[in-house]
Amino acid sequence: MTEANETKEQLQMPTTYDPKDAERKWYDYWIKNEFFKAGTRPDAETYTIVIPPPNVTGMLHIGHALDFTLQDILIRTKRMQGYDALWLPGSDHAGIATQTRVEQKLREQGQSRYDLGREKFLEKVWEWKELYANTIREQWAKMGFSLDYSRERFTLDEGLSQAVREVFVSLYEKGLIYRGNYIINWDPAARTALSDIEVEYKEVQGALYHLEYKTTDGTDSIVVATTRPETMLGDTAVAVHPKDERYKHLIGKTLLLPIVNREIPIIADEYVEKEFGSGAVKITPAHDPNDFEVGKRHDLPQVLVMDETGKMNANAGPYQGKDRFECRKQIVADLKEQGVLIKIEEHVHQVGHSERSGAVIEPYLSTQWFVKMQPLADQAIDAQKTGKGVNFVPDRFEKIYLNWIENVRDWVISRQLWWGHRIPAWHCADCGQITVTREDATACSHCQSTNLNQDNDVLDTWFSSALWPFSTLGWPNETEDMKRFYSTNVLVTGYDIIYFWVARMIFTALEFTDQIPFKDVLMHGLVRDSEGRKMSKSLGNGVDPLEVIEKYGADAMRYMISTSSTPGQDLRFRWERVEQARNFANKIWNASRFALMNLEGVTAADIDLTGQLGTADRWILHRLNETVRDVTRLIDSYEFGETGRLLYNFIWDDLCDWYIEFSKLSLYGTDAAAKSKTQSVLAYVLDQTQRLIHPFMPFISEEIWQHLPHVGETITLASWPVENQAFESPDAVREMELLMDVIRSVRNIRAEVNVPMSKKVELLVKPASSDTLSILSNNEEYLKRFCNTSLLQIDAEMAAPEKAMTAIITGAELFLPLAGLIDIAQELTRLDKELQSLHGEVERIEKKLGNEGFVAKAPAKVIEEEKAKLADYADKRDKVIVRLAELKG
Repeated sequence: MTEANETKEQLQMPTTYDPKDAERKWYDYWIKNEFFKAGTRPDAETYTIVIPPPNVTGMLHIGHALDFTLQDILIRTKRMQGYDALWLPGSDHAGIATQTRVEQKLREQGQSRYDLGREKFLEKVWEWKELYANTIREQWAKMGFSLDYSRERFTLDEGLSQAVREVFVSLYEKGLIYRGNYIINWDPAARTALSDIEVEYKEVQGALYHLEYKTTDGTDSIVVATTRPETMLGDTAVAVHPKDERYKHLIGKTLLLPIVNREIPIIADEYVEKEFGSGAVKITPAHDPNDFEVGKRHDLPQVLVMDETGKMNANAGPYQGKDRFECRKQIVADLKEQGVLIKIEEHVHQVGHSERSGAVIEPYLSTQWFVKMQPLADQAIDAQKTGKGVNFVPDRFEKIYLNWIENVRDWVISRQLWWGHRIPAWHCADCGQITVTREDATACSHCQSTNLNQDNDVLDTWFSSALWPFSTLGWPNETEDMKRFYSTNVLVTGYDIIYFWVARMIFTALEFTDQIPFKDVLMHGLVRDSEGRKMSKSLGNGVDPLEVIEKYGADAMRYMISTSSTPGQDLRFRWERVEQARNFANKIWNASRFALMNLEGVTAADIDLTGQLGTADRWILHRLNETVRDVTRLIDSYEFGETGRLLYNFIWDDLCDWYIEFSKLSLYGTDAAAKSKTQSVLAYVLDQTQRLIHPFMPFISEEIWQHLPHVGETITLASWPVENQAFESPDAVREMELLMDVIRSVRNIRAEVNVPMSKKVELLVKPASSDTLSILSNNEEYLKRFCNTSLLQIDAEMAAPEKAMTAIITGAELFLPLAGLIDIAQELTRLDKELQSLHGEVERIEKKLGNEGFVAKAPAKVIEEEKAKLADYADKRDKVIVRLAELKG
């Protein structure tokens, strides 16, 4: 794969591109030769991305394909720019999600985790992890991701587990982790606590139940309302506002709670809104977060009426053992029969559901571990507001981030699961105290007893994920990777996990490394279906990236999905766009094949871009320069959609449709010097083009590059194109635009009158200036070839022929004599239409320039451009008027 075997490689380029063969061949070659391994350029500047670790719960979806492709574009570009570029791969144990999947599988076999016991169950989950971690690696390979597998990490591996312990113990020692009884979000299906951001709220058609509680002495009553009547069994008070005149005489009295006949007090608390409903609120401290706070203020009992599975417990009296929703139906019937239920209203309200299991969340009193968030949040807020924080792209996400972190609540980090990082806390059976330590405890730190039991709970998955940018590089140890590659350059992620993950990484990194974890956060949107709907199993509209690759190849999928994206915006997946990307790849392939058929024997050492170059040669080098500059700038700005548009236009239009066609004159001509120069330009531009497209389409670019004259083992390590001032040629651009204008105009006229390109035509050109005359005269061969002329006449003094098709371009008038071409009536109609169009353009710009507001606000350059356009349209209009008069005469 070096210059020595270039010629042989060139001769073997197949007629059609086979994505399957190229993808398999080149990925194996890249991995075998460790081209993606970081640390091989010790003197170079570093560029680091740690992959957002996919969950080991199954296959990667199209959203992963977008996320990882954007990262690969960045890392491949930076590697080619000479950086010591590290893209660190890994996966997440995904506690609740993975455990749920494995438990589902066990249920299908008639078993539960409790049948196996903790140790055996965890063996099953590790088997699952190995299976899906391998599947994920295979998918990464098929998509062409240039990951450094030598540094692959897993959130439960030994090093990361050490980091998790260090953070937990450090926060505990600082008083920032504590254990307490609080109302938390409880998932009865998964039997675990959830943090606030793991709860999805859905609008549900429910009911509002109005209950009348009578005073113990039977002389009065209070009406309260609830959407969850089953929780009334846990009521320990009814609260009213202290200034509510309706209830002042009842404060301090007691009510008799129906069904269970428990006496509960009537209390006064400013939490109650006296204008809302009846102005009285039932207080259930064990099943409502607001009631819990009221209960603490008034020292109320906390009565749990459900167990961890969502079934009613012994405190529910006659409803013990019933599912909470079954109980609701029964208790409503019983309360109605007793005359307690006085009204039921239809009520639409937001109900929390578990993000993982889908179960309705139960606010539940439980003993859990928490992170005290305020001190950590304050540090992150200060960094962001003093210019030391993370750069959000787009910047509107900074407000969303700050809004959440400024209003953050303490984070419940314990989960009642078996799969995950077990909490490093040991409970002493003798003194009841807790020992928290970095190493497994062997004795109680309070009484020295060895009668210890480790806490059964595990940590929230996001606790370990929050450490990902630095734990993966070896922290808390002072590793070489940590010193060299931290902090990282950019995090690429979806906007839907800004709270779950992005915010938590920032505050943990600031606390433990005193640095932000990444300089930029690039937020992309969700991949939706062609109708704009979110992809889901229920709709059956999901897209498997491997299916896309099977049909169209990895490069087509990568190019489509990356160039369809705009930072922060959702994108729609359309199969026709993948097909267009495949067609684009084929266009590149076919153009390269043509070029290589005309480069036989040319080596990299033969390429010489000095000396006399033709107009088209100088033009394509100038356009390459512009494309290199703009593509580099746009990639650095994360504008992948605009990058894709520029590359497409340059390759499809400039290179394939114009330059390669123009090059045929030299390549097929008899001028050996001109042919040699064109070969050099063609080989060079194709080489540079493959490098520019490589981050987007790595496989086809490598395949083509290996056939081109080149030096080096792989395009992945080839240097990124840079601007070359010697290629700047505004004159060539002006000349080429004139030639293209002439050719396009002649082709348009042919199309209008159905004259095929194979039929020769007479072309008369009247230049408006000596400069235009010179350009056209010096490039007659191009005009003859691409206008297919039987006669070409260029004369500034010529009189317009009486019977001819005309076209007015900037700098010249074109005439195609009508003899054997068209009838005059059609030409008059066409010119009339053109005149109306030009009238419209003139009026539009005159109106714009006559608008005082536009003139006052627009930059001077814009105004000058508009004036130039006006003059051009007016000139064309005048010439059309003259031509119409001539034809009519």
